[in-house]
Amino acid sequence: MIQMIRVDYRLLHGQVAVSWTSALGADCILLVSDTVLNDKLRLQALSLAKPEGCKVVVKNTEDAVKALQSGVTDKYKLFVVCETIQQAGAVAKAMGVKKINLGNVAFSEDARQVSTSVFLTPENEAYVKELLGDGYELFIQMIPADAKTDAAKVIG
Repeated sequence: MIQMIRVDYRLLHGQVAVSWTSALGADCILLVSDTVLNDKLRLQALSLAKPEGCKVVVKNTEDAVKALQSGVTDKYKLFVVCETIQQAGAVAKAMGVKKINLGNVAFSEDARQVSTSVFLTPENEAYVKELLGDGYELFIQMIPADAKTDAAKVIG
């Protein structure tokens, strides 16, 4: 069962591996990335960040959705971490999950900073607005101890 879907371009690091995994009681982390599977060095680094007693699986968006829909992941308390907002939206839509955590969205030249760790390009901002319009709840929260910020309030 999916405990949470998070957008974090860094995928697996201290905040995810320790804080969020513990807070959610997750026993499996599904990393969704369409690029990391082709990067052996990054895959190796991600495997080193794996929390003890927690399974970590890396899949591209299409394969992640297929695995989730097949029921093969139902036995896990699953924490889904997606590299992009679009990947998180695809997983959320496919699985009927209405909440998405915006944790770390990478800076880019044309991006607008909406929080300390979330930068939205015009394309990403339009997609967030689309998700909000479709009834999804998007919230910004770096770590579990932080207060949640409603993305709708900072996007305007």
